[in-house]
Amino acid sequence: MEATIQDRIRGCAVGAAVGDALGMPLEFGPRQPADRLVRDMKPGRLPSGTLTDDTEMALALAESLLECQPLDPSDLSSRFLEWFRLGPHDVGIHTRDVLTRIELGQPWQRAVEAVQRQKPELAGNGSAMRCWPVALVHWDDLAWLVTDSRQQSRVTHGHPECEAACGFINAMIYHLLRGTAPALAVDRALLLVDMPEALRATIQAAPTRQREQLKNSGWVRHTVESAVWGLLTTQSFEEAVVQVVNLGDDTDSAGAVVGALAGATYGLGAVPERWQQAVRGEWPVRSGTYWRLADLVELADRLAAL
Repeated sequence: MEATIQDRIRGCAVGAAVGDALGMPLEFGPRQPADRLVRDMKPGRLPSGTLTDDTEMALALAESLLECQPLDPSDLSSRFLEWFRLGPHDVGIHTRDVLTRIELGQPWQRAVEAVQRQKPELAGNGSAMRCWPVALVHWDDLAWLVTDSRQQSRVTHGHPECEAACGFINAMIYHLLRGTAPALAVDRALLLVDMPEALRATIQAAPTRQREQLKNSGWVRHTVESAVWGLLTTQSFEEAVVQVVNLGDDTDSAGAVVGALAGATYGLGAVPERWQQAVRGEWPVRSGTYWRLADLVELADRLAAL
């Protein structure tokens, strides 16, 4: 593996965690004024630099991938359920509904179908925020990357836009790891991944949007739109993440997605040192063991080595 690719693989993992932690104190808040953007880790509902469910679910996915190749949805479902039972600080509404049904004894397939039937138009970002470990495992196998990206989404989020968004994000990461320019990576990922036309149109229009037009909600379409906008309208890892997390609303999820993309673009060396040193997360949840930069880097290496 080339050193530059390895640095980008590490940047993807650390970038996702950094974007999550930077967005954490801004979650569900208003859009920040353009002349007063938050650029440093701050405390919020959790201490400064703390990872949220976005990264926790990604770590559960990563651990499942380290044990099971190809991805085993039953194993992944059991790991999500174990995480859920430990009492994380936050769980997305859709994810909570699915995991509650699984905890009551429903197979994961039936649980996902039942929740989707109740809210057929719901396409949350809960599977897109966590999908990046699949891209690192399959950094050299594009076909499996798309297949497993969609499969990991189905374990909780079976909506076509959710599955397509995960495939698109990870296909972008595949190309970015190879040094492809971000705009070209978007085009190549769009050619590769089948998706609903509304999602495709949103992605294509994202870089032309004005900051005030971006809603950055928990809808997966908005999350992908914000992340693509942030990556394509900036020139550095720091600026891409700062611009996105300051959009307000679902800031940690959008931050995790743009952080993964920007990390894959610019590499670990481009992630500001002050952010690298600040990021921390208790894993497993409630275990008293805290992950920091070195743990995330080691995880990225282990995933890529598969």
